[in-house]
Amino acid sequence: MKRYLLVFSVALITVSLWVFAPFYSFLAHRGKAPLPPWGWVTIDRPVPKTQHLSDPAFEIAGNQALSAMVTYREANSLPSLSAAVAINDRLVWAGTVGFSDIAGEIPATPDTLYRIGSTSKALTATALASLVERGELDLDAPISTYSSSAQNPIWSKLTARQLASHTAGTPHYGENEDILGLYRTVKMAHHYDDVRDALSIFDSSALLFPPGGQFHYSSLGTVLLGAVMSDAAGISYRALMRREVFQPAGMETTYPDGDRHQAADNLATFYYTDGTRFRPWRPVDLSQRLPGGGYISTPRDLVKVGGIYLTGQRISAETRDAFWTPQELADGSVNEQNYALGWRWREFEFNGASDVANANHGGVSRGSQCWLLIYPGYRMTMAFCTNTKTEDFDTFGLFYKPFFEAFADA
Repeated sequence: MKRYLLVFSVALITVSLWVFAPFYSFLAHRGKAPLPPWGWVTIDRPVPKTQHLSDPAFEIAGNQALSAMVTYREANSLPSLSAAVAINDRLVWAGTVGFSDIAGEIPATPDTLYRIGSTSKALTATALASLVERGELDLDAPISTYSSSAQNPIWSKLTARQLASHTAGTPHYGENEDILGLYRTVKMAHHYDDVRDALSIFDSSALLFPPGGQFHYSSLGTVLLGAVMSDAAGISYRALMRREVFQPAGMETTYPDGDRHQAADNLATFYYTDGTRFRPWRPVDLSQRLPGGGYISTPRDLVKVGGIYLTGQRISAETRDAFWTPQELADGSVNEQNYALGWRWREFEFNGASDVANANHGGVSRGSQCWLLIYPGYRMTMAFCTNTKTEDFDTFGLFYKPFFEAFADA
């Protein structure tokens, strides 16, 4: 009898550890629980840097940008920092500082791949804009017009506009009421080949408010949007993204995270940091959130998105402006984040000019951060990524300033 009790106890402890380990890891990577003392690495060697100049006219700007990267990486203790700039639809500069992998002493290069987090939403929005441009999807039609994916009947009257602008009332990860889905969201180990299957993660959750009434950022809502787009186009979401975004833009190094076998050689090691030390992030599969936060890419590939919007060859100025116009709520006010359709819109001053503006989207992922910005008035697109999470993401977003100042004056 004692033997059976011992076996049962060991089995119970093993199952409990297996079930609760993801939650512990989730808390630990947010600084709310201790991480093991082993597995940490430090950068105690000279940091490599490189830049690729595609146009000699931007040599001074490139040198200024690389110098700013060196300073920022050191001040914020980043493993690496990678960036690129394009004018019109042509890459003019790419640069990197730091290590793709610290322990292996592997330098980051413009080919190093990073998780781009919610910058994925801008890619999804670009495919949506193409469908809208050709009349294959109406932003204001109920998604039930197109989608057989709406397992939850309360989704049927939602619109693509509401999903793309985060005004549909769908929950974000933390508000998900689907217990099994919430567990899978935290564990991030289940692979989804079809984005429509990932809807099972939250399809029993209620809406947080009547659609259109408020703004609430929701990556799960973008997952639903990806499924609706797939149904409207009659092909898989992955195939849709290749057809409408990656192939037209010439993006050859952008992949779904979880399909990493396609890009393992150039994939960065993603790190958790305590400010001075680094430890590799635990393995995760982000296919559950692909449309809203599951892609990996390079800044050099991401800036090619700008060409789709700036050349007018696939998306007209009218459609572009519609996707970059901050959306109003039911009371007529503009939402608190100046969020448009898959993009945020920001206006600011530069050298006395008050008409400078950009469409942008940042992203935070497991051990990685990214930002993509398009400046239509300057025909410029820029992107930058790092393979850790900074303490203040908004400050990371402000790193666009030295790039813009260098290349706007070039």
